[in-house]
Amino acid sequence: MGEKLLEVHNVSKTFPGVIALSNVDFALNKGEIHGLMGENGAGKSTLIKVITGVYTKDSGTIMLDGNEVHPTSPLHAEEMGISTVYQEVNLLNNLSVAENLAIGRRKKGKKGIDWKEMNRRAEEILSTFDIHIDVTELLGEYSIAIQQMVAIARALELDSKLLILDEPTSSLNADEVEKLFFQMRRLKNEGHAIIFVTHFLDQVFEITDRITVLRNGNYVGEYATSSMTKLDLVSKLMGKSLDDLKNFDSISSHIDSSQKETLVSVKGIGKSGYMNPFDLDVKKGDIVGLAGLLGSGRTEITNLLFGTQKPDTGSIELQGKPVAIHSPRKAIAHHVALSPEDRKEDGIIAGLSVRENIALALQVRRGWFKNLSTKKQTELAEKYIKMLSIKTSGVNQPIETLSGGNQQKVILARWLATDPDLLIVDEPTRGIDVGAKMEIQRLLVELSKEGMGVIFVSSEIEEVVRCSNRVYILQNRKIVGELKGDEISEKEIMVRIAAKEEGIA
Repeated sequence: MGEKLLEVHNVSKTFPGVIALSNVDFALNKGEIHGLMGENGAGKSTLIKVITGVYTKDSGTIMLDGNEVHPTSPLHAEEMGISTVYQEVNLLNNLSVAENLAIGRRKKGKKGIDWKEMNRRAEEILSTFDIHIDVTELLGEYSIAIQQMVAIARALELDSKLLILDEPTSSLNADEVEKLFFQMRRLKNEGHAIIFVTHFLDQVFEITDRITVLRNGNYVGEYATSSMTKLDLVSKLMGKSLDDLKNFDSISSHIDSSQKETLVSVKGIGKSGYMNPFDLDVKKGDIVGLAGLLGSGRTEITNLLFGTQKPDTGSIELQGKPVAIHSPRKAIAHHVALSPEDRKEDGIIAGLSVRENIALALQVRRGWFKNLSTKKQTELAEKYIKMLSIKTSGVNQPIETLSGGNQQKVILARWLATDPDLLIVDEPTRGIDVGAKMEIQRLLVELSKEGMGVIFVSSEIEEVVRCSNRVYILQNRKIVGELKGDEISEKEIMVRIAAKEEGIA
């Protein structure tokens, strides 16, 4: 390391009512993996979009290989040798895997496109990730994890000088992360430079050489990864002292719902080919965690409980009364709410304002003939913007212009506005910063204190341990065990997940 590839000096970028970047510096060496970190709204995505030509900077300079550059579009940036893989896959689900890998790079022969060669090349590219799939199938037929790996493989195939990975591991399991890290280390050894944006502290310490921290659009500092501890990094990300963070280990320790009324009782709910029948109960004031590997059935349970998937066996009781929840509309009517895993596809409504997004679910429950006035919508939005500390220039700001963490808070606000008895949150903190995670976790505990039941899904075991007073363990789309109170630990959850015996208690 040592020779500079990318240098950003005093770059600023403003949007109406928001200073996204204020005189930010950033430097990247050849043959280095550099972590870019900060809370949502810190300016990470804006900096990446300035570097890749999505946004035009207001001031400052960008140097690439010693020359000042002015990228005008992502394609222009690619031509310079800068490729980006975003957290939310932006490939085309209606094209095949091979076509997605070849977009913009297919060469026509005398007889047109050589489809056989394109498919062969796609199989060869994916084999480096130990992925062996039918590349002629539509990309949309595969899981989010496979789609993410295809996007990464496409970017690596460009043989870029600079590869930007924006939350690339958020949908990957441990084996897939390790395969990605292997490729990243290979590229680093070949002299490539990588900017790695992540909120997973373990990953940034495992793979990066240096870390740059941004906060509220400002440059905080650049640090050698080996010189920092996790607590040091969290402190810099949040702008708070370590003493403020040490008391955050067990926020759900107060929860004792053993004597409380059962809110939800599920018996034998399942769907053939989708989720094996399961039993589950939630008491008032419970935070019930669902823990398991990718594909273990966590999201399948949330979809069956909220009616986005119709079960073909079993029964549900809410507060002792049998109910049939065969659609989201029925779920809302029964005061059940779901904050979904994929906030982009299933959560936010792009093109609508923060106010309209927050009011949406309550309006559905009221029915379209009982319109919420703009005044009532505004009052509702202002209430939850304040309650959840949503960073926005106002209730009419388009939701797509908010940071990921603030979009997540808007989705939570939407469902809290319906005053649910049961709140299901599927990966509510995925891809958001440490501070926003803490705020959301604390909010869930506060809601449980008021008697709300919460079902909490997270791929981060540490987070499940911190927030839950009961945990169901899932394996191969089955519930295979339950932990309560002091039984709950990261070690015990991992042992149960890894256990081969079915029905472990």
